[in-house]
Amino acid sequence: MAGTQNSTGADIHAPPSEYYSGPLALKSAGINRSRTLRRRGSIDDKSHHPRRLLIDIATIERAILEQEDTNGDYQITIEDSGPKVLKVPTASSNGNRTIEVRGTYMLSNLLQEMALAKDCGLRQVVIDEERLSENPVNRLSRMIRTTFWNGLVRCMDEAGIQKICADPKNTKPGAQPIIYVPFGDAPALEYYTGVARDLASLNIRVVRLPRDITPQYVKSINNQFGILTLAADVSYDAGGRLVYKPLPFVVPGGRFNEQYGWDSYFEALGLLADGRVQLAKNMVDNFVYEIKHYGKILNANRSYYLTRSQPPFLTDMALKVYDALSDPLRDEWLRNALSAAITEYHTVWTCAPRLDPVTGLSCYHPTGIGMPPETESTHFDHIVAPYAERLGIDVAEYKRLYAADAIHEPELDAYFVHDRAVRESGHDTTYRLERRCASLATVDLNCLLYRYEVDLASAIDLHFGGSMATDGHVSTSTEWRQRAEARRTAMDRYLWNESKGLYFDYDVELKEQSAYESVTALWALWAGCASQEQAARLVDAACRRFEAAGGLVSGTEESRGRITLLRPNRQWDYPYGWAPHQMLAWCGLYAYGYATVARRLAYRWLYTITRAFVDFNGVVPEKFDVVGMTHRFQVEYGNVGVDFKMVPREGFGWMNASYQVGLTYLTSHMRRALGALTEPEVFFERAGWSTDASASHTPASTPMPVPVFAMADARRLRGVTPLHCALEAALSPTDSPAYFDMPLTATTDDPRTPASPGSDSTADDGNTPSTTKELL
Repeated sequence: MAGTQNSTGADIHAPPSEYYSGPLALKSAGINRSRTLRRRGSIDDKSHHPRRLLIDIATIERAILEQEDTNGDYQITIEDSGPKVLKVPTASSNGNRTIEVRGTYMLSNLLQEMALAKDCGLRQVVIDEERLSENPVNRLSRMIRTTFWNGLVRCMDEAGIQKICADPKNTKPGAQPIIYVPFGDAPALEYYTGVARDLASLNIRVVRLPRDITPQYVKSINNQFGILTLAADVSYDAGGRLVYKPLPFVVPGGRFNEQYGWDSYFEALGLLADGRVQLAKNMVDNFVYEIKHYGKILNANRSYYLTRSQPPFLTDMALKVYDALSDPLRDEWLRNALSAAITEYHTVWTCAPRLDPVTGLSCYHPTGIGMPPETESTHFDHIVAPYAERLGIDVAEYKRLYAADAIHEPELDAYFVHDRAVRESGHDTTYRLERRCASLATVDLNCLLYRYEVDLASAIDLHFGGSMATDGHVSTSTEWRQRAEARRTAMDRYLWNESKGLYFDYDVELKEQSAYESVTALWALWAGCASQEQAARLVDAACRRFEAAGGLVSGTEESRGRITLLRPNRQWDYPYGWAPHQMLAWCGLYAYGYATVARRLAYRWLYTITRAFVDFNGVVPEKFDVVGMTHRFQVEYGNVGVDFKMVPREGFGWMNASYQVGLTYLTSHMRRALGALTEPEVFFERAGWSTDASASHTPASTPMPVPVFAMADARRLRGVTPLHCALEAALSPTDSPAYFDMPLTATTDDPRTPASPGSDSTADDGNTPSTTKELL
């Protein structure tokens, strides 16, 4: 469906780079400034014809900020107390008449559009009024697709190295940029040595890492923060000269200016939904590079993360990229990615210190030593203070002596092992994991490893004939199925709680289940390791415990405990909600037949994002208080993505992704309601939605629309997980196509045929690709 056009034939909703370079863009030489600013005090009559505004940016920007930005944050929000109406010259009158721009949303959009026009080098511009009043769902989705992803792209080439070397966590004044190069990557060493020479003014230092990167070595460079190299396209020209092209990738945003571990998986889902396949592929290639050269997928590619990983998602990430590729060499690419995942599985997650040999389950347990150096200088003062008092020295001196190994304190050593494990879990921080994380076989990690096992089993069957050679070893689908079954059995024994209908973390030291109720219990649905009976009980229990007004909350208030001045809130506890928890829950719920629940939760989450976007100048933050339905709160580390002037340029990585993927779960009716900012409870009541957690369908009668990735996931897991084995046998009539063999796009009026995620049944904004193939 084509975009809306104005009388000049231009697309009103085109990306800024197109909109402000087309026929509507007026360079300063094209306007008589004095005439543009002349007013007669009249207001244009309202008309059925689309109206356009003639904007002198400096004048209107000054006027809108002086009148409307009453708290001085360079944003127009519901917290400002201005009149929320501004008269703006019209293009049809050559600026002699005005119309009123009213309301927080349109005024903030005007402020944003002027900032985007300035980015394009303009001082005067014509803006369609319809661009300011655009449906907020369409506007946010468009901004993510055309602006935010671009704002989050980084590249470690000569042009981008200065931006990515900057590390806001390095508080040392005048710190020298350092690029760390793996021992075995000679082309990278040659390239970055040349970059340092060519950019001498930046004073970059290039350091070659040792062959064996030990925890002791990593500790020795704690005061020498640096960026770690990632993958590149490497070739040589006819003269034998190196041609080195680092791969662009996406960062989370804000102070997170590196490629992060689990963030990248969710960002990749959003990139794929928006057709940015190459960027998603690059991020998989970077992970393969990290496993080869650093021994693991890193927390992020900074020197202080060399001993720490993050929740592993590589197999599913690689398979989703594979599904979107048309490269004739994609099978070999997949083999390489899966081989790296197998190496990571064996050398990181299923060996000491992360594997518990008694249960057969795995724990987060990085190998770093001492205090994590990337924290604020006073972050651990309250932990260290009692030990310093015992020795009669101040905290700063104690930390210096402890870091230099002049003081040995086993209790502190144990504390920092658990603290680093919390950071490796991605859930930093939460009372669920505090002071015990390295001893917990968590639900989330073991669900992820189960998914590795079933992904490898299905991929080796589907693409490599049942066996795949990797580094001199032949992996078979049979052995990976056996590993998956063994882990599922152990999870049922140690993590499943029959009386409560939930999965819980298991403390391998205390040999008991944790009592903390976490929304990560729903990861079992995403992984596919729950039986249908377990799923029914899990969905019921989870909806009662974790469903809040604005989406899924991280844990229950009871589990979190009482908050006091000495026991402050933690950002991964109640009442906060996070994009990864939402996305995995939607996917798992839909796969098990709970489409209504998945869509209800998706609507809640997308409403929370859309409401903040409308009321707070286009903000897309890192996280939300989903109980209070706000992004405005005081909690550790603040809320990334809220600090900007005029216009947001990045959003936040996995929040962007959750919006784009979440929209594919909504029906067209739900999307229209969302665009009208219909509150969830009002919408569910009017639409006759049930609020219980009963199954809404079986996969054999999947309701439309089919969310993005759902059919590809179903086919890939066919015959592997207990869920999909049972469904394939029970739900596919012998005289009709199997559920898992149905096409990705709608080709008939058969109600069993799923609609494309981009079809009219899911979207009506004209900005969504028309087929699943295009969407991916």
